[in-house]
Amino acid sequence: MITQKSVQEILETVKVEDIIQDYVSLKRRGVNMIGLCPFHSEKTPSFTVSPAKNIFKCFGCGQAGDAVKFLMEHEQLTFPEALRHIARKYNIDIEETAPTPEALAQQQVADSLYIVNDYAKKYYEDQLFNTDIGKGVGLSYFKNRGFREATIRKFGLGFAPAKKDALTAKAISEGHKIDTLRDAGLTSKFDQDFFRNRVMFSIHNVSGKVIGFGGRILQKDIKAPKYINTPETEIYNKSKVLYGIYFAKQSIRKEDECILVEGYTDVISLHQAGIENVVASSGTSLTKEQIRLIKRYTPNVKIIYDGDIAGVKAALRGLDLLLEQDLNVKVVTLPEGEDPDSYLQSVGASAFKKYIDEEAKDFILFKTNLLLKEIGNDPVKKTHVIKDIVNSIGLIPDPIKRSIYIKECARLVNVEEQLLVNESNRILAKQVTKQRNEEAKQQGVWKEEGDQLARHLEKPLAKQEKTAKAVGDEFQEKEIVRNLMLFCDQIFDKEENLTVAEYILSSLEDLLAVIDNPLYKTIFSEGIQRLLDHHPITPKYYAQHEDDNIRKMALDFAISPHEYSPNWEKMHDITLTTQPMPEENFTKDTIEKLKRFRLRKIQRMISKVDQKIRSLQEQDMNDPKIIVQIKLKLKLQELHGTLSREVGMLGSTGRF
Repeated sequence: MITQKSVQEILETVKVEDIIQDYVSLKRRGVNMIGLCPFHSEKTPSFTVSPAKNIFKCFGCGQAGDAVKFLMEHEQLTFPEALRHIARKYNIDIEETAPTPEALAQQQVADSLYIVNDYAKKYYEDQLFNTDIGKGVGLSYFKNRGFREATIRKFGLGFAPAKKDALTAKAISEGHKIDTLRDAGLTSKFDQDFFRNRVMFSIHNVSGKVIGFGGRILQKDIKAPKYINTPETEIYNKSKVLYGIYFAKQSIRKEDECILVEGYTDVISLHQAGIENVVASSGTSLTKEQIRLIKRYTPNVKIIYDGDIAGVKAALRGLDLLLEQDLNVKVVTLPEGEDPDSYLQSVGASAFKKYIDEEAKDFILFKTNLLLKEIGNDPVKKTHVIKDIVNSIGLIPDPIKRSIYIKECARLVNVEEQLLVNESNRILAKQVTKQRNEEAKQQGVWKEEGDQLARHLEKPLAKQEKTAKAVGDEFQEKEIVRNLMLFCDQIFDKEENLTVAEYILSSLEDLLAVIDNPLYKTIFSEGIQRLLDHHPITPKYYAQHEDDNIRKMALDFAISPHEYSPNWEKMHDITLTTQPMPEENFTKDTIEKLKRFRLRKIQRMISKVDQKIRSLQEQDMNDPKIIVQIKLKLKLQELHGTLSREVGMLGSTGRF
């Protein structure tokens, strides 16, 4: 294990331009360097390297990071492998510590499973190419599917003979342990081969190591599952694996799209035909882990379905997870009776690609049209369909995207858009309430504020528009995050030796429950915890963050020019005038942003308390809770007045 001292030495020594220039031709442009992005196809350079900040960013595909991140993505290296690569380039001697006994034992188990799986792959390949039964049954099957020998070898295809312990006996005779064979799922508890008389498909992880197998039986008269997979092991979890991801990942990133099919042979056929950005979920419903794996490379997914409409309807029910993870989903249905492999063989690669490009339909609109075709004029069925569709739309995190879908679906189902908005808001309200209950322990007035904000989403849109300005504070939140990420380690107060991070996070500690944006809330919460744990917070910490969204945001702030828009004060209550840039004035800038942010939150609370008072008065003018709420309002107005004067505003009802 590389010591932290060596890690720091490597990170402090490496120059991002030195590493990237080994792979990309860079030209100087001002203080930065530019070149053609190695992660996607482009004719105009959008790949920017900042030597001063030691980071890179592509403004075309969004790929960004430091030298280590570049090597990990471009060369598909692990973090330690990337560090060793840099150390060799700069002749840095690496210090290593012995792993703990537990970590060593765990690594030894994983290593032994990788070794025995690689052995099994080679064994199955040998059986396929070098035995009569393998060539006569297995190889002929693959060649009848149109697979070339180079493709068969590339994907690690093979054949498992019918003998009950063929692999087990051979492996033991060559020094492999029976316990390891069992742990790898290759040998049953009765010491028999798990895979027998089947053509074999090697399953690789993202880095290309064989972690398991799929086996297909060819005889039709045997009562056995058509496909079986390796049981779950220390290194193979079916729900976290996508078949073909190792061979597809670079193409997925380059094409900025992932094609999702159902079976192993579909993946191999398309890959062989030059459509390489394709993976399969191996017959399981998509899981969150698989979706996150896709999202590492692209937010765009195209799902190809066989021409069986009943099967398509059943599959659609499992796709809401894709929307929830904010992926852009398109659906292609093949002609009736065809699957991707058969249709490709029928029409050829060029026509197939043209078909899936032209026939791709947006998932939500596809689902809407498909379900509407079956209900006729039945109002009850139509109600169920509308709720089903709106439920899917409600899962989409992006409010603009949700709004567009609602407008289009209202047109398709021929109902008032406002009805769909209301239904969507009810779904969102439930989600917000659930999320707040899970994420925050809200107390006192902050809990009341959080609950009321969730209930606010249940209002019709017309009412929301009146208070829209008081609801969304994400612009202010983002500007505070910007200051935190860019200036976190700068000294805020010399006398107190207080950093910007310490000032911002201590100021926000009592406001976490009412932060609008979940990602910003995570950033603030995590920062507070790091301070409590006495861990440093630096711009490099955010630029190298393990969370892709946080890291991308930090890199965007760091490499993008900070320009003021003349509309910010008018639209978002952020005063700009002719003040210096934040990097020249971060202390005053941070104070003002925090005060304005707190001011808006208090104003929102006052509005909510007013609503509460009116509601109580409508029910019972003598309710003692009214007095409690009035006292709370007076206290909030006092706080509001104090803050208003501090930021140059007058009164308690100024513009917000």
